[in-house]
Amino acid sequence: MMGEREEDDDNEEAWLQLRPKEPLPSQCCGSGCSPCVFDLYHQDLARWEAARASKDRSLLHGPESQSCPSKLNPKTFVAFCISAMDRLTKDTYRVRFALPGNSQLGLQPGQHLILRGIVDDLEIQRAYTPISPANAEGYFEVLIKCYQMGLMSRYVESWRAGAIAFWRGPFGDFFYKPNQYGELLMLAAGTGLAPMVPILQSITDNENDETFVTLVGCFKTFESIYLKTFLQDQARFWNVRTFFVLSQESSPERLPWSYQEKTRFGRLGQDLIKELVSCCRRKPFALVCGSAEFTKDIARCLLCAGLTEDSYFLF
Repeated sequence: MMGEREEDDDNEEAWLQLRPKEPLPSQCCGSGCSPCVFDLYHQDLARWEAARASKDRSLLHGPESQSCPSKLNPKTFVAFCISAMDRLTKDTYRVRFALPGNSQLGLQPGQHLILRGIVDDLEIQRAYTPISPANAEGYFEVLIKCYQMGLMSRYVESWRAGAIAFWRGPFGDFFYKPNQYGELLMLAAGTGLAPMVPILQSITDNENDETFVTLVGCFKTFESIYLKTFLQDQARFWNVRTFFVLSQESSPERLPWSYQEKTRFGRLGQDLIKELVSCCRRKPFALVCGSAEFTKDIARCLLCAGLTEDSYFLF
């Protein structure tokens, strides 16, 4: 009897060691992804409880993983190799990741991925939107801003070409269709520009897409504007206009002449939003991306400008 009890205790301890560990708050990126890291935990926990009840460890294993080592998966982190890393500003990088052969990442324009990092034995996860074209072959690129006290920033700044990073996805509920809207009013602050880039490029790459685009980028200074060459090239298309709002500049004479007429100073507020909406060439659908505070303020301004809640999307 004693031997049987000890064996049961050993089995119980073994099962407890196999119990999934609940994620830390830092492991959730906070972007509302589905499945979230906590969703995956509860799925694993239910699988563990079923396996423990039936005393069948084979039930602990989920579906077989994809055979392709670089095939995106929303539930499982997949390894991608860094092929290039360019510093765009003092705190922002454009990072290119290699894909096998001429394969494509498989995202819709504007969808995002979750990056996993480990710093001081703490796992962290953050959401980033690729800025490369949705049909890019053999690579994808992301725009990442680093913060002085950010844990993920420490991880990113340790990257070098040839390093490996782990991503899962895709996520995101906005799916652009050509000619779906008369005009897109894109309102972006800082790296909130990221989801706008592939959507804009998908429009200008498609000669049959006649959607008008008004893109407004909000930055602190002229030097901090990302992807200037890309935005200048896009503004040459007949259906694209770009504007900038600089919060820490005040003199148009200090800007290149090509930026002077399309730059405002201060912050993007209600009066400017009303002006932008009224000068749209067709009925606009607004896309908004930036900090939580920026997104909340712009949504309020859009409503005041006469747009309804089904006339904008908040990334």
